[in-house]
Amino acid sequence: MRYLTLILAVVIAIGVTTAYANYPTPAPTASSFKLVNDTDADVQIHTGSGFVEINRSSSTSITCDVGREIRLANKGKKGAVLFVVEDKMCGKTLKLSAYL
Repeated sequence: MRYLTLILAVVIAIGVTTAYANYPTPAPTASSFKLVNDTDADVQIHTGSGFVEINRSSSTSITCDVGREIRLANKGKKGAVLFVVEDKMCGKTLKLSAYL
């Protein structure tokens, strides 16, 4: 009886493992997006988690938290909202000039 229980447990384990081996896994989502300063000036922004200065012709990577507000900043103070992060932005490169 004990061996029968053990064999039954092994058969169930193999069946569960086989079923999950063929289970489709979702594609990984991008965890950030790139914001490029394509303007002629240095720009300070607040990323929702901190302040960043993006020099002209440079970029920064920002965590892609949908709903997060990206704001202009001035000397460590939050300014106007540039945009709110949307799902379609994740994994993309965005130009700052499009939001100014």
